[in-house]
Amino acid sequence: MKIKVLVIYGGETTEHEVSIISALQAMSNLDESKYEVIPLYIAKDKTWYTGNMLKEIEFYKDLDNNIKFANRVVLLKKGKSFVLKKVDGLFNKEITNIDIVLPVVHGSGIEDGSLAGYLDTIGVPYIGSKVLGGAVGQDKVVMKQILQSAHLPIVDYTYFYDNEYLEDEDEILNNIKKLGYPVIVKPATLGSSIGITFVENDKSIKEAINEAIKYDNKIVVEKAVQNLIEVNASVIGNYEYQKVSPLEEVMGLDEILSFADKYLGNSKTKGSSKGMASTSRIIPARIDDKLTNEIKEASKKVFKLLNLSGVCRIDYLIDSKTKKYYVNEPNTCPGSLSFYLWKEDNLEYKDMLDEIITLGIKDYKNRLKKVKSFDSNILNGFSGSKGVKGLKK
Repeated sequence: MKIKVLVIYGGETTEHEVSIISALQAMSNLDESKYEVIPLYIAKDKTWYTGNMLKEIEFYKDLDNNIKFANRVVLLKKGKSFVLKKVDGLFNKEITNIDIVLPVVHGSGIEDGSLAGYLDTIGVPYIGSKVLGGAVGQDKVVMKQILQSAHLPIVDYTYFYDNEYLEDEDEILNNIKKLGYPVIVKPATLGSSIGITFVENDKSIKEAINEAIKYDNKIVVEKAVQNLIEVNASVIGNYEYQKVSPLEEVMGLDEILSFADKYLGNSKTKGSSKGMASTSRIIPARIDDKLTNEIKEASKKVFKLLNLSGVCRIDYLIDSKTKKYYVNEPNTCPGSLSFYLWKEDNLEYKDMLDEIITLGIKDYKNRLKKVKSFDSNILNGFSGSKGVKGLKK
C-alpha cells in the first residue's frame, strides 16, 4: 500500500509563488511506486484547495479562472485517521485520508511555525521543523540572539521596530552609522531576499529602511562583509543526528544574492523559473578544506541549536581575505528543498525525499511514546464561583 503524502504549499506570503515552484518540483520527484501524492494549495486568501490539476504549472498561469475547478477542503482528524474533507456544495464529502504531510512553504505567516502549529494541534504526522524551529528560523533578530548566546560567529548588527524609527529617526540612523557603512538592510522575518537593500552610505539609508518597512514591522541592519563570498550548506537530520551536504558558492549579480538571482535567473532574463536550482553556483565552494570543515561542523551546531528538522539550508558569509565566516541565516524550508546540493553528494532528489519522509515518520512514532495528557479530570466536581448556574445564563 502506498503512503499518502499531502504536499502543502502557497499561503498568504510574499514568497507565495516561490513556494509553488518548490512544491511542484517536490511533487514531480516523489517516487510514485511508494507514494500517492496529494497537493494542498493554500491560496493568498488562505482558502485551501486540492485536485490533481494543481500538480501542473499551467494551472497557476490563469489561476483566477482555473481555481474554480479545484476542490475547497479542510484538513481534520477523524478517529485515528486524518482526512481531507470537501467544503463546497451541500455535502461535505471526504476526499481522501492522509498518512503524512510534507510542507513546502516559504515565508512569514506559514513557514514561521504557523503551519507547524496547526498540524501539531490536529496531530497529523509531518516532515520538517516544529513550531519553535520555524519561528526562530524566520526571525533574523531572535535567531542572531540565540547564535550569539552559543558563541557562533555572526556579523555586527542593530535592529529596530517601525514605530521606533518613526518616533526617533535620528537615534536609529546614529546606531546604523556606528556599525559603519556599507550595511545590509533587511525585513527581519522575510526570506528569498525580498525587501533587502545594500547601502553604501547614509545618502540612501532612509530609502532602504522605508523599503524594508513595506514588508515588516521589525528591521535588521547588518554590517556588510568585505571581500564577500556567499556559501550555503544543506543539512538533513533531527536532534539525534545531522549530516551536511557539499557546500555551494552562490554567484549573485548584485552585491547580495537577490530575489531575481534566486528565482528569475537574473533581472534581465525571461523564461520559466527552476527556483533555487537555477541560481548560478559553484559546487564545491572554492574555499580550503579547513574552512569547509569548520562550516560543516557549524552547520550541525546551528541545526541542533535552533531545533531544526527535516531538510534545511544554512547560509554563510565569508571574508575571503581574513577567511573568517559568519552564520547568515537558516532556511527551515529552503527553496527547491536544496535538492541540487544533495545531488552533488550522489543523493538523487527522490531518495532525499525518501529520507526526510522516513525522518518524519520516525519523529511521529517517537512523539506518540511521550506522555501528552493525564486520565484524571480536574473539572469533575468543580463548581467555581458560579458553578453550572453561571453557564446557563
